Amino acid sequence: MRHPRPKRLLTLLLTLPLSVVPAVASAEHIQAALTGYEEVPSVSTVASGEFRAQISPNDQTIEYELTYSGLQAAVQQAHIHVAQLSVNGSIVIWLCQTATPFLDPTGHAPQCPQSGTVTGTITSANVIAGSMAPQQLTAGDLAEVIAAIRAGAAYANVHTSLSPGGEIRGQIRASHR
Repeated sequence: MRHPRPKRLLTLLLTLPLSVVPAVASAEHIQAALTGYEEVPSVSTVASGEFRAQISPNDQTIEYELTYSGLQAAVQQAHIHVAQLSVNGSIVIWLCQTATPFLDPTGHAPQCPQSGTVTGTITSANVIAGSMAPQQLTAGDLAEVIAAIRAGAAYANVHTSLSPGGEIRGQIRASHR
């Protein structure tokens, strides 16, 4: 009588490589819905926007798309700031800019449309030092910005001439697209 062992051994040898193959890393999706009510202080505006992005599997880049409309005044700039909900924090990444009155110190931010969509790729070269010393945010530290995003302590906003502190804002969260 034959033993079934060789068959089980063969099955094990054929399926073992499948169980040790590492999972393929995929991009991590993040997003924020931007409204005036999330600004600090809240802004009464009909404007709205959406920030959608993907953090690369190796955490070296963030591909983003920022869309907004209905702003009550001329757009000046848009950023990612580090701070929890209902708190203002340091600008760490410029998402877009206009010619005046402020310019991205890294020189990498695309031009902001008055209404519409702007896209870009964020790398460590886009990260500026935080203006609030207690936050201890350093230029070039994309890993720390990504850590803040994952902790729910980062937001995107769009600044206008009527609301220079920001007209619309949204806390960045994981997206399950």
